[in-house]
Amino acid sequence: MDARFFLGFTVDDNQLNRYSRHILLDELGIAGQERILQSHVLVIGAGGLGSPASMYLASAGVGTLTLADHDTVDATNLQRQILHTEARIGQPKADSGAQTLAQINPSVRVVTLAERLEGEALDARVAAADVVLDCTDNFATRYAINLACARNKTPLVSGAAVRFGGQVSVFDFSRPDAPCYHCLFPDGQPVAEERCAVTGVFAPLTGIVGSLQAAEALKLIARMGSPLVGRLLLVDALSLTFRTVTFGKDPGCPVCGSAKRYAG
Repeated sequence: MDARFFLGFTVDDNQLNRYSRHILLDELGIAGQERILQSHVLVIGAGGLGSPASMYLASAGVGTLTLADHDTVDATNLQRQILHTEARIGQPKADSGAQTLAQINPSVRVVTLAERLEGEALDARVAAADVVLDCTDNFATRYAINLACARNKTPLVSGAAVRFGGQVSVFDFSRPDAPCYHCLFPDGQPVAEERCAVTGVFAPLTGIVGSLQAAEALKLIARMGSPLVGRLLLVDALSLTFRTVTFGKDPGCPVCGSAKRYAG
């Protein structure tokens, strides 16, 4: 097989062909695709958001994709969680997802974690990743992921979807002026938590939000464009409108501000 050497990375003809539509993009090019091929992305949650997000990351050629989810596939998931199939009901979502991703791109190394990531295990996995995608559905887990990313200065792409409304934002802890998830949604504030299992969710909305999360992650990895740092993108699937709200860093934030509760 013919191999060619670009910017310190050897690519063969199959890779040049597979990723040619990325390489043709001036903003991405061979250098950006090289970064994608060498990257490690942690996706926490293999459900409605994690499904499209991980599928696009795998198809784009992310070198290592760690998929973490403690849950198993249920029939009620199949309406929107496109990583899974009816034949895999009862299987761990992480394992089911890995099967789908292997079919999409067998060259991607998929690490499966059929467990709830928390504490030191969460910190270790976040530290090993270049970018983290929060595809979970509850505030407690989101706060924990945000804190772990802040400790390790790992960029975080957060998404949420319920009923017909979705949101996406990026928290880049390499930038001292950038806000974090806690700046946007302070812990202890009266925020209503809606769960899909209770309120429902429009299936294509999870595809929109999860795809946007993958796009933001790839932009961070390839170092292109303007990620949603300090901006919250709101999606209304009923009217198909998009609105962006800007927000700033909270100087007194206990996670990323002067009052932070951890050393670092």
